[in-house]
Amino acid sequence: MDWNELPVTVQTMSKRCLLDTIGVAIAAQTTLAARIASRFATIQFGPSNNSRSRLLGFDGTCSVPGAAFSGAILIDSLDAHDGHRLTKGHAGATVLPSLLAMVDYLSNEKTTISGKYFLELLVIGYEVSLRTGIELHKSTEEYHTSGAWAPIGVAAMGAKLLQLNQSQLSHALGIAEYYAPRSPMMRCIDQPTMVKDGAGWGALAGISSVYMAQEGFTGAPALSVTLADEKDYFLRYELLNQYFKPWPICRWAQPAVEAVVTLQKQFSFDIKDIKEIKISTFHHAVRLANKQPTSSDEAQYSIGYPVAAMLAKGKIGAEEMNENSLNDPVIRQLQDKVKLKENQSHTDAFPAKRFADVAITLQNGDILETENIEARGDVENPLSNEDIQTKFNQLTKGIITTSKQNKLIKLIKNLDKEDNVKDLLDLIMGKPS
Repeated sequence: MDWNELPVTVQTMSKRCLLDTIGVAIAAQTTLAARIASRFATIQFGPSNNSRSRLLGFDGTCSVPGAAFSGAILIDSLDAHDGHRLTKGHAGATVLPSLLAMVDYLSNEKTTISGKYFLELLVIGYEVSLRTGIELHKSTEEYHTSGAWAPIGVAAMGAKLLQLNQSQLSHALGIAEYYAPRSPMMRCIDQPTMVKDGAGWGALAGISSVYMAQEGFTGAPALSVTLADEKDYFLRYELLNQYFKPWPICRWAQPAVEAVVTLQKQFSFDIKDIKEIKISTFHHAVRLANKQPTSSDEAQYSIGYPVAAMLAKGKIGAEEMNENSLNDPVIRQLQDKVKLKENQSHTDAFPAKRFADVAITLQNGDILETENIEARGDVENPLSNEDIQTKFNQLTKGIITTSKQNKLIKLIKNLDKEDNVKDLLDLIMGKPS
């Protein structure tokens, strides 16, 4: 991997992923899950002379694996981070906090990590994670969380950073694959809780595999690596197939929300006149269901709630996912009018395509409808760099200062020109200000 030989599109995408995920991390420090994970990490994963890192988004220090764990839970606690259709998951929520924790320790040990090298490592983490994620899904019928495959990318990235030899690298990959949590994603879709996409335990497994292999622990082979086609590395980049979310909710719900936005722009109607909202979409999205949420996690893994929130508020941000918004009477009344139905053609198109049809029936009998809607942010209809920056500013508004927002945006845009990533670490490691 040589940053200078990477296509400009890949270089640009790595920076987009970095800015977007850091924005989510800053916004997510208000979630209960993130606060619990940070306390747990500082208590149970104490720092030592050979393993010490600041926490992402919170005061305090702990071991490198503990910091990676806390950071991954943090990012995963607000479902606004980037993702990938064929893996049906998210590499960045595990890869980035793992990289930050390892680099923060090395930086404190007076090791200089350049911005270019940091981004090279980030690309490795994403690329190996995404490829092995595709392979893992081929090997089993059960749908596992991102924590099942992202640790393998963490192991590859960490092995390069610590300059492990070939044997150690092979064992690190194998350990990560073997110990990665194969958590059943659909259980959390049906019963949403803080466990989410397995990112925290994935980071813990990935980071630990690197240090264990360095000490001589064995675990090769990683079957998802040996089965993957390595011939087209550097010819195609799965990183370029990343999507970005306009809203902090499950990607499966976003086509329906996009459809509502489309109808709001196309027709002039008062939400008081809505009689019924019919959503026809793919099976996995229907599984999100329409239960009235009692927690932020249930709101993020819902389809009825965000559709109702968009109609009521005209926006969906971190505030709408906050527990204080869940009892909004207007949102609850609108959500009661939502009806879900599976569309077999949309199910057949999943996961490569994610469609929703929405029909809003008004009290006077008029039906406002739109079909085959996909959410913005995919490769075919991407968010622009300006959109990503706007999302970053909206998510972090009121948590960090405007000055700090601008510093982070500028720094990340030019990170490959920085001789040392210490300025980046100092801006994001620790409690936001």
